[in-house]
Amino acid sequence: MSNSDTGLTNHEVTICLAGGAVLGPFNATWTKNEGGDVRELVREYDAFLQGEKQQRFKFHLHDTYTNTVHTLILNFEQVTGICDHVRLRSHAND
Repeated sequence: MSNSDTGLTNHEVTICLAGGAVLGPFNATWTKNEGGDVRELVREYDAFLQGEKQQRFKFHLHDTYTNTVHTLILNFEQVTGICDHVRLRSHAND
């Protein structure tokens, strides 16, 4: 099954906080069928940085490697950066 068939992306999310603390990295997977909030977290934070009011505070990151869910409750005023490292599959075998 190719990456385009499943829509699977594997993320490693790290959140930097004011004062220098770091949360993560958290493994998170997103597919078309099984959500998780990894993409929404990045989109919401980007909108916040562009002047929009924070709409959500709770985000669920689904980790299929360990079959767990990380629940993050964040106040974006205390977040200085979010790194979303995405692992892409090679298309050499497609």
